[in-house]
Amino acid sequence: MLATGVDLVDISRIERLLHSFGEKFLARVYTPEEVLYSRGRPAELAARFAAKEAVAKALGVGVRILSPAGIGWHEVETLNETGGKPYVILHGRARALAEAQGLTEWAVSLSHDGGLAIAFVVAMAKLN
Repeated sequence: MLATGVDLVDISRIERLLHSFGEKFLARVYTPEEVLYSRGRPAELAARFAAKEAVAKALGVGVRILSPAGIGWHEVETLNETGGKPYVILHGRARALAEAQGLTEWAVSLSHDGGLAIAFVVAMAKLN
């Protein structure tokens, strides 16, 4: 099985949320590790926001605020290896949904330019 998801976020939207809600917004949407890595940079935060949405799409559900069957913001965490390569960690319901679908291998690509941030994820069942 193969699953994909993609999401595009306007960086200025994240800037407005940061300006309006600050730490409350950060705590609601991001894990402490994501906040630490992003250091308040709207483009980095927007890319991680897009990753959460893209993973939800790959799982075939939305984010909980939009869908009762969806996943929570903190259930998808996007971090970076030492060399900068991003990776996804699933928690809670997101992890359970992935396991139920046999999705054990995840890859994520993040980018931001021209006021937009994008995330593309691919998930697949581990090949034997």
